[in-house]
Amino acid sequence: MLQTIRERAQGWIAWAIVILITIPFALWGIQSYFGGTVKTVVASVDGVEISQREFERQYRNARRMLKDRLGAAYDPESFADEELRQQVLESLIRETLLLKKSQAMGLRASDEEIRLAIMANPAFQANGQFDKQAYERALAIQGLSPAQFEQQLRRRLVGSQLQRGVGVTEFVTDRELAMALRLLHQRREISFVRVESSELVDDGPVSEEALQAYYESHPEAFESPERVKLEYLVLNEETIGERAVPDDEELRRRYEADKGRFGEPERRQVRHILVSVASSTEDGEAQARDAIAAARERILAGEGFAEVAEEFSEDPESAERGGLLGEIEAGMMDQAFETAAFNLSEGEVSEPIRTPFGYHIIRVDEILPASIQPFGEVREMLAEEAAKERYESIYYDWAERLATEAYEAVDTLRPAAEALGLEIRASDWLTRSGGEGILASPRVMSAAFSEEVVREGLNSELIEPERGELEAIVLRVVDHREAALKPLAEVRDEIRVALRAEQAQRAAWELAQTFVERLREGGDLDEVAGDWSVVRSGMVGRDATELPAPVRSLAFRLAHPGPGGASYGSTPLGNGDAAVVAVTAVQDGSEATEEDEIAVQGRERDALRQSVAAQYYSAMLDDMAKRAKVERDLELIAGADR
Repeated sequence: MLQTIRERAQGWIAWAIVILITIPFALWGIQSYFGGTVKTVVASVDGVEISQREFERQYRNARRMLKDRLGAAYDPESFADEELRQQVLESLIRETLLLKKSQAMGLRASDEEIRLAIMANPAFQANGQFDKQAYERALAIQGLSPAQFEQQLRRRLVGSQLQRGVGVTEFVTDRELAMALRLLHQRREISFVRVESSELVDDGPVSEEALQAYYESHPEAFESPERVKLEYLVLNEETIGERAVPDDEELRRRYEADKGRFGEPERRQVRHILVSVASSTEDGEAQARDAIAAARERILAGEGFAEVAEEFSEDPESAERGGLLGEIEAGMMDQAFETAAFNLSEGEVSEPIRTPFGYHIIRVDEILPASIQPFGEVREMLAEEAAKERYESIYYDWAERLATEAYEAVDTLRPAAEALGLEIRASDWLTRSGGEGILASPRVMSAAFSEEVVREGLNSELIEPERGELEAIVLRVVDHREAALKPLAEVRDEIRVALRAEQAQRAAWELAQTFVERLREGGDLDEVAGDWSVVRSGMVGRDATELPAPVRSLAFRLAHPGPGGASYGSTPLGNGDAAVVAVTAVQDGSEATEEDEIAVQGRERDALRQSVAAQYYSAMLDDMAKRAKVERDLELIAGADR
C-alpha cells in the first residue's frame, strides 16, 4: 500500500497540489492560515525589543508578588490593572536602558557571580543549603528555564554594578554634613493642646436625609464582604498518614546497615611514661632507650607505675596523674602507640615503644569491651528518622503529582483525589480574612480569591502556605458571592454614629484653628486652651516618641519663633482629634568634634551620601529615559490578548 501511495505521489497531480499549497505560503506566510500576523513586541528601546511574552510573564509575576505580600488583604478589584501593567512596562524599559548603559561602560557579571548569587538565594535552599530541586521548582512556578533565569539575573547584577558605582562616587562635603547635622539633631521646645472630638459629640437627632445621603455616598462601608466556599485537597502528615510509617523489617535493615551508630567501640584506660629524645644523634637515641628501659625495670621489679611515671615521664600533664592518659579508642593515638596499647592485657606493661614524641612504656589499667545497643532500645529513634525520610520522599512525589493532576483536570479535584487517595474537603463560607488551620494562611486565601480561581472556575496552583514546611493545598471555588450592599434599615444606627463622629471631628478641627488664630493675635496658650489641658514636652528631638507623630512632624515644620515669642499651628490626629501646637524655642544640632561624636558623624555622612546617591541614580535613569527613543504598542500593553 505504501508503495502505491509513493508511486501516485510522484505524478503530475501531486505536483499540482504542492504548487497550489506553496503559493500562499510564499506570498503570505504560514500565519495567514492561523488568523494573520501576531504582534510580539510591546515596546522597543533604542532598537532593543521587549517581547510581549516577557512583558506578560513579568506582569504575572508582579501580580503574584502583590498577592503574596498582601495575603488575605489582596483584592484585585482595588488595584487598577492598567496602572500595574504600565508600571511593569516602565520597569522593563528602565532595566533595558540600564543594561545598555552598563554594557557600554564595559560592565559584566561573571559565571561565578551568577552561581554564587543563585546558591545564596534563600528561595533555592533547603536546611540552609542550596537545593537543586527547590531551584527548579521555584523557576517552574515562574515559567522560567534555568537559562532564562540566569540571563535575567546576569542583567540585574550588571545593573546593580552601575548603581553601586554611582553610590561610591558620591560624597558629602563638611559644610553639607554640618548643615544636615544642625537640622537632624535640632531640638525644639514644644507644647500642645489635644482637642478631643469625643467631647464634642452632638447627641441630637440626625435627619433621614442625612442618613440616606451618607448611605449613598459611602457604599463601601456597608458591604457584606465577598465570600467563597471551597473544595480542597491537603498534603500533610495527616493525609499522607500511615504510608510514611516504616515496618519492622525496614527498621531492622536500617539497624543492621548502620550498627556502628548505636554502640561504642572497645576502649582502654591506659597509663604511659614518656622519655623524649634529646637529639637526633645515636647518642641521643641510646640515652632515651636506656632511660625508658630503666623505668620499665623498676616497674617490673615491683615499684608502682604511678610513682615511676611521676619521677621519669616527660609528659608533664599525665605525669602529675601518675601517667594516666584516660580512655582511648581506635584512631585517637599515634599508630605505634595504639597498636601496642590494644595488644596488651589488663595490668600488662609494654616493651619500649618509639613514636615521634619519644619512647613510651604503656600499661593498660582496664579494658572496656565494645558495646552495641539492642534493636529495641533504638527502634523508636530509627522509626522517627525513617518516617521523616519516607514522608519527605512521598510528599515531594505527591506534590508534583497533585500539581499535575489539578492542572490537567482544571475544573475538578476528583481525578487528583482518586489518583492519590485523598479526601476532598469542603469549607464553610470564607471571607478574605480566612478560616482555621491551613485556610487561615494569607497565601491560601490570596489564591482562593484570585481571578483565575473565582472568575474562571479553575483549580488553584499547588500552594505551600509556609516556605520550608512540608504542607501543601490545591483548592477550587464551588460557590461565590460578591460583596453586597447591606440595606439601609440594617445599618441605620451605624450611620448615625458615623455622622455624629464626623460632626465631632469637624468641630474639633474648627476649634483648633480658632485657637491658633487667637494665639497668633497675641493670646496666651493656657488662657486660650481654657479647660483643655496643655502638654509641655520641653526640649525634644525629631525622634521624641513621647509626642504624637503628627504633633512632632508639625512642630519641626513651623517657623523659628522670634525672641520671647512662639510659632503656632494645628494638625489633625489619627483618631479624629485635633492638636494645637506651639514652638517656643529652637536649638540647632551641635557640630561637636569630641571622640564619641566622630562615629556618629561618620554614620550621618554615610546616610546622607547614600540618600544623595539614590537621588542622583534616579535622576540619571529619568534622563536616560528622556533621551532614549522608546516606542510602545498601547494595544498590547493594555492586554488585548487576555
